[in-house]
Amino acid sequence: MLREFLSRARARRDKRDFLLSRLPKRSVGAEIGVWKGEFSCRMLKLVRPTRLHLIDPWKYEPSYQGAWYGGGKSSQIEMDRIFESVRSRFSREAAKGQITIHRAPSQLAAQDFQDGYFDWVYIDGNHQYEFVTADLESFAAKVRPGGLVCGDDYDRPTSWHKDGVTRAVDQFLRTHEYELEEVREHQFIIRKPPPTVVRRR
Repeated sequence: MLREFLSRARARRDKRDFLLSRLPKRSVGAEIGVWKGEFSCRMLKLVRPTRLHLIDPWKYEPSYQGAWYGGGKSSQIEMDRIFESVRSRFSREAAKGQITIHRAPSQLAAQDFQDGYFDWVYIDGNHQYEFVTADLESFAAKVRPGGLVCGDDYDRPTSWHKDGVTRAVDQFLRTHEYELEEVREHQFIIRKPPPTVVRRR
Protein backbone atom coordinates (compact mmCIF):
# COMPACT_ATOMS: atom_id res chain seq x y z
CA MET A 1 0.00 0.00 0.00
CA LEU A 2 2.84 2.39 0.84
CA ARG A 3 4.54 1.67 -2.48
CA GLU A 4 1.31 2.36 -4.35
CA PHE A 5 0.83 5.62 -2.45
CA LEU A 6 4.36 6.79 -3.25
CA SER A 7 3.92 5.85 -6.90
CA ARG A 8 0.72 7.90 -7.14
CA ALA A 9 2.40 10.83 -5.37
CA ARG A 10 5.31 10.79 -7.82
CA ALA A 11 2.89 10.63 -10.76
CA ARG A 12 0.98 13.67 -9.51
CA ARG A 13 4.17 15.60 -8.90
CA ASP A 14 5.70 14.72 -12.25
CA LYS A 15 2.68 15.93 -14.23
CA ARG A 16 4.02 19.48 -13.93
CA ASP A 17 7.52 18.65 -15.13
CA PHE A 18 6.55 19.56 -18.71
CA LEU A 19 5.99 23.11 -17.50
CA LEU A 20 9.34 23.25 -15.74
CA SER A 21 11.01 22.09 -18.96
CA ARG A 22 9.66 25.25 -20.62
CA LEU A 23 11.31 27.57 -18.11
CA PRO A 24 14.78 28.83 -19.06
CA LYS A 25 17.69 27.34 -17.16
CA ARG A 26 19.78 29.60 -14.93
CA SER A 27 16.93 32.09 -14.81
CA VAL A 28 15.28 34.31 -12.17
CA GLY A 29 11.84 33.20 -11.07
CA ALA A 30 9.22 33.29 -8.35
CA GLU A 31 6.81 30.76 -6.93
CA ILE A 32 3.69 32.38 -5.48
CA GLY A 33 2.11 29.93 -3.07
CA VAL A 34 4.78 27.63 -1.68
CA TRP A 35 2.99 25.53 0.97
CA LYS A 36 5.57 22.88 2.01
CA GLY A 37 8.06 23.54 -0.78
CA GLU A 38 7.65 20.32 -2.72
CA PHE A 39 7.33 22.01 -6.11
CA SER A 40 10.07 24.44 -5.14
CA CYS A 41 12.41 21.44 -4.94
CA ARG A 42 11.37 20.38 -8.44
CA MET A 43 12.13 23.89 -9.66
CA LEU A 44 15.60 23.79 -8.16
CA LYS A 45 16.32 20.39 -9.66
CA LEU A 46 14.95 20.90 -13.17
CA VAL A 47 15.29 24.64 -13.79
CA ARG A 48 18.40 25.34 -11.69
CA PRO A 49 17.50 29.04 -11.28
CA THR A 50 20.16 31.53 -10.30
CA ARG A 51 17.57 33.23 -8.08
CA LEU A 52 14.29 31.78 -6.86
CA HIS A 53 11.91 33.84 -4.76
CA LEU A 54 9.44 31.85 -2.64
CA ILE A 55 6.41 33.97 -1.78
CA ASP A 56 3.71 32.88 0.66
CA PRO A 57 2.08 34.43 3.75
CA TRP A 58 1.70 31.03 5.43
CA LYS A 59 -1.51 32.39 6.91
CA TYR A 60 -4.45 30.35 8.16
CA GLU A 61 -7.82 31.33 6.66
CA PRO A 62 -10.66 29.77 8.69
CA SER A 63 -13.37 30.63 6.16
CA TYR A 64 -11.68 28.74 3.29
CA GLN A 65 -13.21 25.33 3.84
CA GLY A 66 -11.76 23.69 0.74
CA ALA A 67 -8.21 25.03 0.91
CA TRP A 68 -5.19 23.35 2.49
CA TYR A 69 -4.66 26.43 4.61
CA GLY A 70 -8.26 26.87 5.76
CA GLY A 71 -11.31 25.42 7.43
CA GLY A 72 -10.71 22.35 9.54
CA LYS A 73 -7.63 21.28 7.59
CA SER A 74 -5.14 23.57 9.31
CA SER A 75 -4.49 26.23 11.95
CA GLN A 76 -2.13 29.17 12.33
CA ILE A 77 0.09 27.01 14.53
CA GLU A 78 0.31 24.49 11.71
CA MET A 79 1.04 27.22 9.16
CA ASP A 80 3.85 28.57 11.35
CA ARG A 81 5.27 25.07 11.62
CA ILE A 82 5.17 24.63 7.84
CA PHE A 83 6.90 27.98 7.33
CA GLU A 84 9.71 26.99 9.69
CA SER A 85 10.11 23.66 7.91
CA VAL A 86 10.39 25.44 4.54
CA ARG A 87 12.95 27.88 5.94
CA SER A 88 14.97 24.95 7.28
CA ARG A 89 14.57 22.94 4.09
CA PHE A 90 16.08 25.69 1.93
CA SER A 91 18.56 27.12 4.44
CA ARG A 92 21.57 26.08 2.36
CA GLU A 93 20.22 27.68 -0.83
CA ALA A 94 19.20 30.78 1.11
CA ALA A 95 22.70 31.11 2.56
CA LYS A 96 24.13 30.99 -0.98
CA GLY A 97 21.68 33.63 -2.18
CA GLN A 98 19.97 31.27 -4.60
CA ILE A 99 16.67 31.33 -2.69
CA THR A 100 14.94 34.18 -0.92
CA ILE A 101 11.84 33.48 1.16
CA HIS A 102 9.21 36.19 1.43
CA ARG A 103 6.60 35.61 4.13
CA ALA A 104 4.09 38.16 2.90
CA PRO A 105 0.94 38.50 0.80
CA SER A 106 1.95 38.23 -2.83
CA GLN A 107 0.68 41.68 -3.85
CA LEU A 108 2.75 43.25 -1.09
CA ALA A 109 5.83 41.19 -2.00
CA ALA A 110 5.53 42.29 -5.63
CA GLN A 111 6.35 45.85 -4.59
CA ASP A 112 9.89 44.73 -3.68
CA PHE A 113 10.83 43.99 -7.30
CA GLN A 114 11.69 46.25 -10.20
CA ASP A 115 9.76 46.00 -13.44
CA GLY A 116 11.20 43.37 -15.76
CA TYR A 117 13.04 41.60 -12.92
CA PHE A 118 11.71 38.07 -13.45
CA ASP A 119 12.20 35.67 -16.32
CA TRP A 120 9.09 33.83 -15.10
CA VAL A 121 6.63 33.56 -12.25
CA TYR A 122 4.51 30.59 -11.20
CA ILE A 123 1.20 31.46 -9.53
CA ASP A 124 -0.26 28.92 -7.13
CA GLY A 125 -1.51 31.06 -4.24
CA ASN A 126 -5.07 31.91 -3.27
CA HIS A 127 -7.19 30.50 -6.12
CA GLN A 128 -10.19 32.79 -5.72
CA TYR A 129 -10.85 34.98 -8.77
CA GLU A 130 -10.02 38.31 -7.17
CA PHE A 131 -6.75 37.04 -5.70
CA VAL A 132 -5.55 35.39 -8.92
CA THR A 133 -6.45 38.59 -10.76
CA ALA A 134 -4.45 40.62 -8.24
CA ASP A 135 -1.45 38.29 -8.61
CA LEU A 136 -1.56 38.54 -12.40
CA GLU A 137 -1.87 42.31 -12.29
CA SER A 138 0.82 42.71 -9.61
CA PHE A 139 3.43 40.62 -11.40
CA ALA A 140 2.64 41.45 -15.04
CA ALA A 141 5.06 44.39 -15.05
CA LYS A 142 7.64 42.46 -13.01
CA VAL A 143 8.19 39.92 -15.79
CA ARG A 144 10.61 40.87 -18.55
CA PRO A 145 9.39 41.15 -22.16
CA GLY A 146 9.34 37.64 -23.58
CA GLY A 147 9.03 36.14 -20.10
CA LEU A 148 6.46 33.66 -18.83
CA VAL A 149 3.61 33.74 -16.34
CA CYS A 150 2.46 30.26 -15.40
CA GLY A 151 0.18 28.76 -12.82
CA ASP A 152 -1.77 25.88 -11.38
CA ASP A 153 -5.40 24.71 -11.35
CA TYR A 154 -6.68 26.14 -14.61
CA ASP A 155 -9.98 24.57 -15.74
CA ARG A 156 -11.28 23.31 -12.39
CA PRO A 157 -15.04 23.99 -12.68
CA THR A 158 -15.99 21.97 -9.58
CA SER A 159 -13.29 23.43 -7.33
CA TRP A 160 -13.89 25.17 -4.00
CA HIS A 161 -12.72 28.43 -5.57
CA LYS A 162 -15.38 28.19 -8.32
CA ASP A 163 -12.79 27.98 -11.10
CA GLY A 164 -11.30 31.29 -10.04
CA VAL A 165 -8.01 30.61 -11.81
CA THR A 166 -9.63 30.04 -15.21
CA ARG A 167 -11.86 33.10 -14.96
CA ALA A 168 -8.97 35.33 -13.86
CA VAL A 169 -6.54 34.10 -16.52
CA ASP A 170 -9.13 34.38 -19.31
CA GLN A 171 -10.00 37.92 -18.25
CA PHE A 172 -6.31 38.85 -18.01
CA LEU A 173 -5.71 37.62 -21.56
CA ARG A 174 -8.60 39.73 -22.83
CA THR A 175 -7.14 42.90 -21.33
CA HIS A 176 -3.37 42.41 -21.63
CA GLU A 177 -1.04 41.72 -24.53
CA TYR A 178 0.00 38.33 -23.23
CA GLU A 179 -0.28 35.21 -25.39
CA LEU A 180 -1.63 31.85 -24.22
CA GLU A 181 1.00 29.26 -25.07
CA GLU A 182 -0.31 26.09 -23.48
CA VAL A 183 -2.87 24.61 -21.11
CA ARG A 184 -2.07 21.09 -19.97
CA GLU A 185 -2.56 19.07 -16.79
CA HIS A 186 -4.48 22.07 -15.39
CA GLN A 187 -1.39 24.24 -15.82
CA PHE A 188 -1.40 27.44 -17.85
CA ILE A 189 1.54 29.10 -19.59
CA ILE A 190 1.22 32.62 -20.98
CA ARG A 191 3.98 34.73 -22.47
CA LYS A 192 4.63 38.44 -22.33
CA PRO A 193 5.33 39.70 -25.85
CA PRO A 194 8.96 40.53 -26.64
CA PRO A 195 9.83 44.20 -27.12
CA THR A 196 8.81 45.66 -30.43
CA VAL A 197 11.76 46.11 -32.75
CA VAL A 198 11.70 49.46 -34.53
CA ARG A 199 13.50 49.16 -37.83
CA ARG A 200 15.23 52.18 -39.33
CA ARG A 201 14.48 53.01 -42.92
